[in-house]
Amino acid sequence: MNLRMLFEGSLGRHAKRVGVEFQGNHYTFGQIERHSNQLAHRFLAEGLEPGDRVAAYVTNCIELIEIYLATVKAGLVFTPINILYREGEIEHILSDAEPKVLFSHRESDEIVAAVAAGRPQMRHWHVEHIRSLVDGQPDAPPPGALSDDSIATLVYTSGTTGRPKGAMLTHGNFAANAQNLIECWRITEDDRLLLPLPLFHVHGLGNGLHTWLALGYRLRLLERFQKETILRELLDFRPTLFFGVPTMYVRLLETPPETAREIGRSTRLFVSGSAPLPAATLEKFRDLFGHVILERYGMSETLMNTSNPYEGERRPGSVGLPLPNVSIRLCNAGGEDVGKEEPGEVLIKGPNVFSGYWRNPSATRESFTEDGYFRSGDLGTRSQDGYYTLQGRLKELIISGGFNIYPREVEEFVLRQPGVEGAAVIGVADPLKGEVPVIFVVPDPKAPADLKVLEAACRKGLASFKVPKRFLMVDELPRNALGKVQKHFLASRLS
Repeated sequence: MNLRMLFEGSLGRHAKRVGVEFQGNHYTFGQIERHSNQLAHRFLAEGLEPGDRVAAYVTNCIELIEIYLATVKAGLVFTPINILYREGEIEHILSDAEPKVLFSHRESDEIVAAVAAGRPQMRHWHVEHIRSLVDGQPDAPPPGALSDDSIATLVYTSGTTGRPKGAMLTHGNFAANAQNLIECWRITEDDRLLLPLPLFHVHGLGNGLHTWLALGYRLRLLERFQKETILRELLDFRPTLFFGVPTMYVRLLETPPETAREIGRSTRLFVSGSAPLPAATLEKFRDLFGHVILERYGMSETLMNTSNPYEGERRPGSVGLPLPNVSIRLCNAGGEDVGKEEPGEVLIKGPNVFSGYWRNPSATRESFTEDGYFRSGDLGTRSQDGYYTLQGRLKELIISGGFNIYPREVEEFVLRQPGVEGAAVIGVADPLKGEVPVIFVVPDPKAPADLKVLEAACRKGLASFKVPKRFLMVDELPRNALGKVQKHFLASRLS
């Protein structure tokens, strides 16, 4: 199934229904349908052909939804750019993707204008002028046929181990992902989603936007998550669904108990992803809001792979069970399957897995096994009853004196100690043991932990080789736009 087919029921059947709210304005599905059709026709009038890329360096807004839908309808490839990126990172993506059109906000000109000026063949349009761009264009759907294998988006990875690579996600990938989530999370057209996630990432785009467009429920889109206003949004909109990342849930732990219970009464499902959810956060949230957060596991290259069950045990620290039609293996360095409770690299196969890296056949070949499984680079274990738990990235595994140390195990232990708000473990070269663990700790500002007390707790509760050799206090951990800790920046803080 392609995305035009997936969305046409909502955009047509619910034409008069308010589909999305943004900054106090309401937009019907019919308005979104007409505006995106007009923009699709403008793309075609400009000579864009199926497969051409349309880039967007744009914060969450109604125009970004219309841009995305227009590219889908015209058979083009939506290429979102992280709004936190700056000139060098934008330059790399534009050089690699070679989009025919770049959308940005006028206020971003000081960042993108010079890069865009060096590409006379690329049209640079401001989202503020989108209505004038489509003036006089037809508002009926554009012609054209799409297949499941047509590329829908080019999503650039976060680039923690090098320059970002463009993951080619197809219409079929997104459709299969949306259908899985609708089924497994019991999403219906009567739901209401409050979405603070950025649409330049597959979490907000693939989970939030696609399930909304597939079913036609009501969406309130936020420009971004703001801890100062999020409670007001939750109380005013009364969502039944909330998709977030762990850092958002940590902020929500500051909610007064009576307010938390009121929010919990109207919301049926809180979902967390894009970074590991500490078990301590899940437990504190349950006690405060009366809900167990549903944690799932996905990647830019694969969309969603596993999920804790909607009905059944949502296990703290675990990312749950494989989604329908998703096959997962855990393998050692020799490619052999490991046993239950043994760590191995997570390998994934299914209709959710991308078709490869844009213009990078060598990286694509290296990322897949001979039998078609994607090498995730994540380490995980499988319990006796089939639940998967991630242990961190394969490249983050610390081998100290011949012993394997999984950073997440140490981080989870430290996060359960009083006075700790954040923790990250990295490996540092050591002439005797090869590597030793070092931990960066973000203290709870209300009652900060004492590093000597933390070290004593680790010596009591962890094997000796797992105890960090240094405990460093920091104000915050470097994170990307989705809250994932960027550990490659931490080593530079060591003196």
